[in-house]
Amino acid sequence: MQYYIYRFSGMLAVAVLMSACGRPIADFTYAYEKNEQAPAKVRFDNQSQKAATFQWVFGDGNTATDSLPVHEYKASGTYTVQLTAANGKKTRTVMKELTIAPPDRCLVEIETKFGTMLVELYDDTPQHRDNFLKLAEDGFYDGLLFHRVINNFMVQGGDPSSREAKPGQQLGIGGSGYTIPAEFVDTLVHVKGALAAARQGDQVNPEKRSSGSQFYIVHGQTTTRATLDQIEGRKGFRYGQAQRDAYAALGGTPFLDRDYTVFGRVIEGLEVIDAIATAQTAPGDRPVEDIAMKMRVIK
Repeated sequence: MQYYIYRFSGMLAVAVLMSACGRPIADFTYAYEKNEQAPAKVRFDNQSQKAATFQWVFGDGNTATDSLPVHEYKASGTYTVQLTAANGKKTRTVMKELTIAPPDRCLVEIETKFGTMLVELYDDTPQHRDNFLKLAEDGFYDGLLFHRVINNFMVQGGDPSSREAKPGQQLGIGGSGYTIPAEFVDTLVHVKGALAAARQGDQVNPEKRSSGSQFYIVHGQTTTRATLDQIEGRKGFRYGQAQRDAYAALGGTPFLDRDYTVFGRVIEGLEVIDAIATAQTAPGDRPVEDIAMKMRVIK
């Protein structure tokens, strides 16, 4: 009886030794979570064998050690992904290329301490689109604050004097030094997440020209059918069914329609608007704790 136990234990030890001596095999496949356009999330399926640890190099300056990582590529291009599988001191590396296509829409990321919003800019408002793109690409908005925040209404930023502003400093009167002609489009309304241009009041600005840099993002609140009916009667236009459905589902600030130019919308990160809108504010609607922004144009 002891002889057979001894023989079995010896065979097991040899098997373990052979396994430990074997070099790992590195391999992986990948799949795009939504589509192949930037910004694109890629899910990696690790098919390595005989490996205990992993080192991923995604080709865009980022790395990971997860077994099954999901990585977001912010820009288009062809990337060489490298996976190194290790078993002790023994390693093996495999490299594969993947391609991220440019977006077919005009997209900008707005990063805050509460998270990142992905904004689509509309082709129907080309002057506002091009101006916002240029400022974002030039880094104009980086470090500026959401200086005016009103819950259930909107969050506003784009005043250059807000960069490194002192606590209690009055903000909201700075700008780019120029204005943009209004670009009112019937299909673009102030539902939650709408990106629109701030402006001076009608008494000094009867043409409703937009600020060259200050913008706001709609937070808003639930909008009833009766409210939309009243706005139609007062302003002399009709909402389409899609707009009514959007206001019912998301809420918004329809009383601003046809008075302020809507030129984009948040398509990812509506929860970030909620976080900013509910931040504690001081008199004058400036958040007690600064909420800075940083922008990236997705190409």
